[in-house]
Amino acid sequence: MSPSYRAPVSGQTDGASTSGTPSSGLRIIRRVIPYLWPQGEGWIKRRVVLALVMLVVAKLVAVGTPFFYKAAVDALAGEGAAWMLALGAVGLTVAYGVARLMEIAFQELRNVLFTRVGQRALRKLALETFAHIHRLSLRYHITRKTGGLSRIIERGVKGVEFLLRFLLFSIFPLMLQLLMIAVIFFVMFDVWYLAAVIATISLYVWFTFRITEWRVKQRREMNRQDTDANQKAIDSLLNFETVKYFNAEDMEARRYDSAMAQYETAAVATNYSLAFLNFGQAFLITTGLVVVMVMAAVGVQNGALTVGDFVLVNAYMIQITMPLNFLGTVYREIRQALVDMGEMFDLLDQPADVTDAPDARPLQVSGGEIRFEQVQFGYDPARPILKGLDLTVRAGQTVAVIGPSGSGKSTIGRLLFRFYDVTGGAVLIDGQDLRSVTQSSLHAAIGVVPQDTVLFNDTIAYNIAYGRDGATQQDIEDAARAARIHDFICSLPEGYDTAVGERGLKLSGGEKQRVGIARTLLKNPPILLLDEATSALDTRTEQSIQESLRQMGQGRTVITIAHRLSTVVDADLIVVLDDGHIVETGTHNQLLARNGQYSEMWARQRADTPDTQGATR
Repeated sequence: MSPSYRAPVSGQTDGASTSGTPSSGLRIIRRVIPYLWPQGEGWIKRRVVLALVMLVVAKLVAVGTPFFYKAAVDALAGEGAAWMLALGAVGLTVAYGVARLMEIAFQELRNVLFTRVGQRALRKLALETFAHIHRLSLRYHITRKTGGLSRIIERGVKGVEFLLRFLLFSIFPLMLQLLMIAVIFFVMFDVWYLAAVIATISLYVWFTFRITEWRVKQRREMNRQDTDANQKAIDSLLNFETVKYFNAEDMEARRYDSAMAQYETAAVATNYSLAFLNFGQAFLITTGLVVVMVMAAVGVQNGALTVGDFVLVNAYMIQITMPLNFLGTVYREIRQALVDMGEMFDLLDQPADVTDAPDARPLQVSGGEIRFEQVQFGYDPARPILKGLDLTVRAGQTVAVIGPSGSGKSTIGRLLFRFYDVTGGAVLIDGQDLRSVTQSSLHAAIGVVPQDTVLFNDTIAYNIAYGRDGATQQDIEDAARAARIHDFICSLPEGYDTAVGERGLKLSGGEKQRVGIARTLLKNPPILLLDEATSALDTRTEQSIQESLRQMGQGRTVITIAHRLSTVVDADLIVVLDDGHIVETGTHNQLLARNGQYSEMWARQRADTPDTQGATR
């Protein structure tokens, strides 16, 4: 639902720069060159060289073609040389047609040779960007705007092939063609012809560059409004249910229309400036063409030139004006590609907060003991969350972490999975500091069941199989049975091939959680992190899911982060967290007997929902 700018039907298409960036054009071109001339891929280099050869040959044929046109006209007028008269006007016309066909053939052969290079570059850069975004830390992803980010990637990746193709096959051949025509004008005609051509080209280039740079500011604003409207649209669609809950369709429409109105204002301004640019370019080109043709007409009248020479001058001026007219579009498109790619390369230069140490080793899990040693951490240095946390979870033990909102419960899980690095102290698994092991091996050793399991917009089988790459259908069904969801899946018309919808919205909360449990069971990790895995479910579903979670935790080290105390009464150890400190530890019965903070929380929750809590144990 993002707005898209449409160029006017007539005149040049608008492709000016659309957004600002700190990256310079030269820096971006240096970043692009390796994709055009990659190390260790000789076949790509050979294709580039052959494409350049075809380019030069095509331009030589293009510059030579008007001579056949001139010769045919002179033969018709009886003014040509002997070889022209011998071939005749018909033969020369056929030769002219063959030459034009050869020019097109060499151009298309050049495109065929380079297509694979451009597509390979696009694919490599898209993969590099995609992989880099996944490497960025959670801190980045919780602050990013998905719509704006996707827009940057889309524009940047599309700019790669364009920049490679047009930088190599538009600017360079244009300069080559203009140089050859200028030499022909100087040798065959008069220096004044050359002067007129140079003046036309210089004025055109100066005017195009100056006006285009002025228009960049307008296009920056237009691009900013485009991104903003796109972000608002995507954000609204992602929160479709919230919009419905609050009857906010009209408000969202007004919000989106307000953004589109600002985009409309910017787009109108860029259209006006585009019309001025198109007219100015047409005026300069037409003036130069008329001046040169008048000079040629005077030469024919004086007997200094033949009618064929007049036609030749006209043909070369057309060859000049057509690529010059194209230059305006190409320059703006290249300017846009440079700026858009600059935004993407700035994204690629975004450093990850959490990275593997140079000497990082794979995590070796012998038992699964977890230790938090004097851990200090805060998302903002001015607001510490954990303040010297000491906690040991023995191998195979189930430890529950409870506490009021903001006490740091979920932060413990995020530090264990190393979404963030501690600012003080250390987190260890079987004596290995998490900062000294590879993130890949750490993530492979920990299974997470979050409060809200998010599923891919694919089949149930795909979402369960996501737990282990290469899982067979039998593996998937075994995991589903263990998660007690196999019978439900089989009752569906399409069984395991049932699509779950975006974010799994076609399934209930309990069904999604069971798919998430099956996915984690298939992963078969030695350490399990349950981050309020049932707090969003109703009581009956919660009790059913809890039984599945208890079975899944057998033989594993389990950390349960919970709000409902009824879900942790069977834990080997309950840790009460408050304001970043551990204030109580013990079993359920021990903590109740202590009559401390846990006992107060238990009594309060039982009073709120007495029928959901079970007997005191």
